[in-house]
Amino acid sequence: RVAGGRDMAELTIGVAKDARRADEALDAVADGIAALFIVFDAAGIEPRDRRTSALSLQPRWERSSGEATGRIVGYVASNQVTVRVRDLNVLGNLISDTVGDGANRLSGLQFVVADPAPLLREARRLAVLDAKDKAALYAETAGVVLGDLLSISDGGAATPLGGPMMAEMAMRSDAMPIAEGEVDMRATVSMVYAIGE
Repeated sequence: RVAGGRDMAELTIGVAKDARRADEALDAVADGIAALFIVFDAAGIEPRDRRTSALSLQPRWERSSGEATGRIVGYVASNQVTVRVRDLNVLGNLISDTVGDGANRLSGLQFVVADPAPLLREARRLAVLDAKDKAALYAETAGVVLGDLLSISDGGAATPLGGPMMAEMAMRSDAMPIAEGEVDMRATVSMVYAIGE
């Protein structure tokens, strides 16, 4: 198990608007998303790190008492964009600024490690050392000699685990305080030894 800092975040943020006509609702959402893109540009979020993750247009129904069926009285349009934030120092301000410029949907924030390969390698290395140590302990306790290594296999994909350590990312008093935490990578290995003579 190896601990490492998360160095990238994915944020899903969007705009939802209600209007009498469908085209009005979509136009209002388009204007709101355009304002978010200006905030993303100012925060240094590259176009390659933005993707539309949900776009919808739904009728808003109303039914009066005594009516068997309802009638459409308007439309709700929404658009969500998932952005990859590579500089965690801007995250708190980014959330505050996008909400200030019209975002009214925040549906996800996830911290990740941009390049987990070094952490995974270290977790696997430590798993092998731990397995060797346990095998030697078991052999010694059982009063036998540890023989040759017969096989070794990966116990499955290394898994990221959450951690309790917090780091506040807010850079100004009106920014959203963000706790990025820490990620643990855990690897499992299975090793089979012969019992020596």
